[in-house]
Amino acid sequence: MTATTDGNAGAVGPRAAAASTTHHTDASAPDLDEAAARAAERAVEHLLARQDPEGWWKGDLETNVTMDAEDLLLRQFLGVLDADTARAAALHIRREQREDGAWATFYGGPGEVSATVEAYVALRLAGDPPEAPHMARAAAWVRARGGIAAARVFTRIWLALFGWWRWEDLPELPPELLFLPKWFPLNIYDFGCWARQTIVPLTVVSAKRPVRPAPFPLDELHTDPARPNPPRPLAPATGWDGIFQRLDKALHVYHRVAPRALRRTAMNLAARWIVERQENDGCWGGIQPPAVYSVIALHLLGYDLQHPVMRAGLESLDRFAVWREDGSRMVEACQSPVWDTCLATIALADAGLPPDHPALVKAVDWMLDEEITRTGDWAVRRPQLPPGGWAFEFHNDNYPDIDDTAEVVLALRRVRHPEPARVEAAVARGTRWTLGMQSRGGAWGAFDADNTSAFPNKLPFCDFGEVIDPPSADVTAHVVEMLAYEGLAQDPRTRDGIEWLLAAQEPNGAWFGRWGVNHVYGTGSVLPALTAAGLPVSHPAIRRAVDWLGSTQNEDGGWGEDLRSYSDPQWIGRGASTASQTAWALIALLAAGERDSAPVRRGVAWLAETQREDGSWDEPYFTGTGFPWDFSINYHLYRQVFPLTALGRYVYGEPAPGKGR
Repeated sequence: MTATTDGNAGAVGPRAAAASTTHHTDASAPDLDEAAARAAERAVEHLLARQDPEGWWKGDLETNVTMDAEDLLLRQFLGVLDADTARAAALHIRREQREDGAWATFYGGPGEVSATVEAYVALRLAGDPPEAPHMARAAAWVRARGGIAAARVFTRIWLALFGWWRWEDLPELPPELLFLPKWFPLNIYDFGCWARQTIVPLTVVSAKRPVRPAPFPLDELHTDPARPNPPRPLAPATGWDGIFQRLDKALHVYHRVAPRALRRTAMNLAARWIVERQENDGCWGGIQPPAVYSVIALHLLGYDLQHPVMRAGLESLDRFAVWREDGSRMVEACQSPVWDTCLATIALADAGLPPDHPALVKAVDWMLDEEITRTGDWAVRRPQLPPGGWAFEFHNDNYPDIDDTAEVVLALRRVRHPEPARVEAAVARGTRWTLGMQSRGGAWGAFDADNTSAFPNKLPFCDFGEVIDPPSADVTAHVVEMLAYEGLAQDPRTRDGIEWLLAAQEPNGAWFGRWGVNHVYGTGSVLPALTAAGLPVSHPAIRRAVDWLGSTQNEDGGWGEDLRSYSDPQWIGRGASTASQTAWALIALLAAGERDSAPVRRGVAWLAETQREDGSWDEPYFTGTGFPWDFSINYHLYRQVFPLTALGRYVYGEPAPGKGR
């Protein structure tokens, strides 16, 4: 699917973009129900047409141009960058540049230094001269904000690979980190799985400190090329920042005196750890950052490009590329078929598709084949727990996640499959595993249990976003909803989850959204869970949430929340109306018994009005997150599955808790 993005602040939003293909619906007119039914029918047809013959759905997963830039830098480092790939990537990167010369990390967002530095370097690799107007604007923008020195650590690591930055001026991350026992602070399992998979190969890169010949200088990106990294005073030694800065200085000293045999053993241990976690498709964790750093680390340890591990790794990265009709090439950070398929199944079932419809049965067949029945890294904290559950991607057996598992179970229960015993067995395994992954306090994180250490975020190296995986309201809500559908609403573990959710409600009545933007997503996740678990719609927490959603509805009838709500409270509940966020608000309000309220009718009317003729919705805005604020995602199928779910529940009513339907 072609993205609708130009990266410029104040870009045209989905309302204006869809105006030429929409129909006006009066929210107070008696024909609203009919309009909603027609919209749902068109959306069903559109979604069915997008199903893969194997049974799965997958929309593009759009992030930002650092994925494309790092892909080119990796290929340059390995000596395999070809002109066609560079030209296609440059087409995409140029299209995302803002008018002021910078690149943002989400549609309509502000310019960001690291993204701009990486995009600039990628365009230089593709042949764009520094004197070209768009390049000169970018360089001036970077210099005005502190130059390369103001970029994140990851960006400066990429530059250090070519001598554009000194390794001595980067935080140290020794491979001996892998020797730390699992109970010791800052062992690798204190990091979230995505950070763990990235940090282990980077310990090898940090130890090796490779430098390839730079194809050109980057003096134009420094405020002062003679002093590219001006010294900065240390934080006071009495605080954690100061303590960890001094620890980093000690590690730099250790780098110079590390015993060779010990270091060699540590790097070999890292290599074995990396190779053992390569998936069958050649990737690592199903996500791009660990894959690129794993390839670099193994290459530095002597794996040539024809080695089966390396060849499979590079081939997996090629599969992350989305080629568009104009010849441009966008690199996905990840792929989301399991997530998209379970959400599409729920949407279609809730929109009235018969539970034995061939498309739903085929989707269930595919999801059952994707079940993970082997032990992964999660077992470090839960060694006695039998495996079960689902991951997010095509291949990621080491890291099934709790969110996908909960939603897959909810999807499986909506379908009448010809092999019910097979479904029952998979659901039982997934439910058992999910219950076993509950963290202390009653809530659930995404990948690990009790991954809450405060230390990893303090490391100078970890400035790239969230590096731990604490429990969140959205994941906990999806688990509670699933357990309620499994008849476990009164189970003490479910009640603990409910109590955690009630305590996590914010004073304004909303819930924070960890994996979706933001309070609209959190609230849209929690209310259906609470009501499915038996809380009456008159419960004070539910009424406060309903009031908050009503107060944040846009004048056009939709809902939206900008990613800046993660860093600036004034943006909470504010933003251009989007199809997915409007749907989340409607799903919450419908669960709270508000079907005939004015906010619901106006929201349904907005969805009906903004639907395109082909049954889809336009949504250039990013409404998903990898890391809140630091890494934002536009899931291209969100604009389809969530509006259809909301319309389906408006037309056909709420799905009933309990096993099956």
